Amino acid sequence: MATIIFYRKPGCATNARQIQPPQSAGNDLVVKDILTERWHADELPSFFRNMPLEAWFNRAAPRTRSGEVTLYSVDVANALALIVGDPVLTRRPLIDVDAARCAGLDYELVLSFLGRKTHDELDGCLQETNRTRCPQT
Repeated sequence: MATIIFYRKPGCATNARQIQPPQSAGNDLVVKDILTERWHADELPSFFRNMPLEAWFNRAAPRTRSGEVTLYSVDVANALALIVGDPVLTRRPLIDVDAARCAGLDYELVLSFLGRKTHDELDGCLQETNRTRCPQT
């Protein structure tokens, strides 16, 4: 089994649901608060790998939903500055397994630890499906 560092937003029902499968599969989880972690623009791209820039963002974040942050008109430097300045904007969870990193659960790295072939019901905000609100921070 693996040790998985899982950066989540406290109080987020989706992140709470996403933590359960890797723990149930016998992995050790180190759960960290994405909002209090000190992020640096040079380390964040390693989580996003080959993801399109707009996929770096949490579409359910208040500033994204309101249109204050426009995903399709931001460049890499500005995207990193926005995320460092307001981690709520980050697609969650951020995951680190032996220095292999990803954002969200739709990557082979994390899925292999869950014994899954697809991200099925684990990726995506409950806020969108249940119309409940994640706690605002």
